[in-house]
This record gives sequence, C-alpha cells and structure tokens, in this order.
Amino acid sequence: MKVAAAQTFVSADVAENGRTIRESIRQAAERQVRLVLFCEGALSGYSKVQVAAPSDWLRYDWAQLDRELAEIAATCKTCGIHAVVGSAHPVSERKHPTNSLVVISDQGLITGRYDKRFLSNSEVNDWYMPGTDPLVVTIDGFRFGCAICIEAAFPELFAEYERLGADAVLFASYGITQQFKTALQAHAYSNCCWIIASPPAQKAHKYPAFICGPEGDPITQAVQKNDDAFAVADLDREDPAYEVALARARPWRAKAREGGIYRDKRKRSSDY
Repeated sequence: MKVAAAQTFVSADVAENGRTIRESIRQAAERQVRLVLFCEGALSGYSKVQVAAPSDWLRYDWAQLDRELAEIAATCKTCGIHAVVGSAHPVSERKHPTNSLVVISDQGLITGRYDKRFLSNSEVNDWYMPGTDPLVVTIDGFRFGCAICIEAAFPELFAEYERLGADAVLFASYGITQQFKTALQAHAYSNCCWIIASPPAQKAHKYPAFICGPEGDPITQAVQKNDDAFAVADLDREDPAYEVALARARPWRAKAREGGIYRDKRKRSSDY
C-alpha cells in the first residue's frame, strides 16, 4: 500500500487551505498513493498562528470549513484516494473546538475523527477541548492509529495502538522538532510499526514530512525547505527488510509485555 505524508502551506484563509489540500490530493493520486496525511490544523489553521486568539473561535466561520471539507471529500472520491486532514472541529458555541484529524474515504465519506487527547498546557487551558478515545481505521487491509503533535511525548499512546493491532500511526503536527523525530523513531522501533509524519510547509526547514519503518529508521522524507512536498513510501508486510521486526520482534514483545513467558522462570525464595 502506497502512503504519503504531505507538507502543505497553512494560511489563515480556510478556502486557500482547502484549495491547497485538494491540489495535493490530486498530485498524490497521480502517484498512485492510496492514503495521504496532512498536518495539524492543515485546513482550519492552528492556535496562536493562523488563529490569533482563543476568542477568534467564537467568530470562526465553521460553515465555510464544512464546505471546504465537503469539497475535499468530493476530490477524494473523484481521485479514488483516502485522506486524513488536520482541522479544528466545533463542539458548541460555548466550548472550544477539538484539535482533530478527519478521516475521509476514497468514496468521499468522512469515516472517522480523532480528537487530540494529550493537549499542551496552553491548548487545554485556552484553545481546545481534549478528546477521550483512540482511533484506528482500516484501509486496504492496513490498520492506522492517529496521534497529534505533543502526543509524541506519550509512549503509552503508541503502545495502546500496538495492542489495538495498528500497523502504522498517522502523526500530524504543526512542526516536527528533533525531539519529536527521535521519539517517533523510538515508538516505531518499540512497537514495530510504521509512522507517517506530516508538518506544515512553513516548518519543514526544521524537519520535513517523513515516513519511519517498523525497525525505527526513516525510510523517506520530503525536501527540507519551506515548500509543498510529499514523503511517499510503500507499506509492505512481506518486505524481507521487516521480517525480524514484524514476524519475530512484534509477536515476541507482545508475549513479553503480557508476562506469561517469565512467570515460571522467576527466582523464588526456595531457589536460595
């Protein structure tokens, strides 16, 4: 299965963001990509950047955002491609939105939404409501979990996706720091999964969109400059390069974490 991590320029103009996302979807489809991921806030804009103040959510044009999502979904159907798009999602007029990833199928249907659970201090106090649940979606026989930005610092989230049988984690962020990259590689290695990571184009000079293999090594990345671009890779469980990680290490580590293989071999007081 061919997947892509997109890095696109995010502006304060939701209509312009929608046009950029749709053009990227068309370009990805031309490369026979089946699933393309966009960064945190790719459609709506992100807090403290395109959305300047928390009070701006009260004046936000959610109807326009819905129209852009509908057009993005229509493009997915036309191109026969799945997309996962970072966007704020309204909760109510009196509440902050959630910081979300919207899953759109190749039939043009919204099939899931992941709401960021581990918010930063400023996010949870001023900008967003936290989500409560993981999300795993199945596309072409592969299972994908979702994570956003600071959640890279929470290994329990990635371990949870391993227990839920995810083959890969879609990681969207408004920028990828060196610390995020290191943590994501560690999560890929520890849980024997692919990680597809997308920042916005204006942050790509720090670290660009990349895809990490289940042994923890980046296998491809986009250009490291502030341009719209892709990192594209094939997910292949039968690739001999991943035989150890997927066929040996992952099932063994699941047994090790459960603990049963160690119980009868531990030292007892009678051993002394």
